[in-house]
Amino acid sequence: MDMKSQAQAILAYPKGFPQMLKMSDAAFVDELRFMAAAKLYELGRVSLGKAAKLAALQKVEFLYRLAQIGVPAINLQDKEIEAEIQAARELAV
Repeated sequence: MDMKSQAQAILAYPKGFPQMLKMSDAAFVDELRFMAAAKLYELGRVSLGKAAKLAALQKVEFLYRLAQIGVPAINLQDKEIEAEIQAARELAV
């Protein structure tokens, strides 16, 4: 991604916090980036591709990591699920 098309967010945390979690500073930043992207995806606020890009991961790796934290890869809202079921029923007739 072109650096000109990026913005930055600054998050303050207590000194030594990553080490308390047995993580390096860089690993902690990567984890925060992934968790933010995963939550935005889980809430339906961003697409899979956009969430993967925010997490700085390929889509397949992002999906793999979602499974590790229990976030479903298919993220449909109730209305979308009902529409899919109805469409399947119509095809079965």
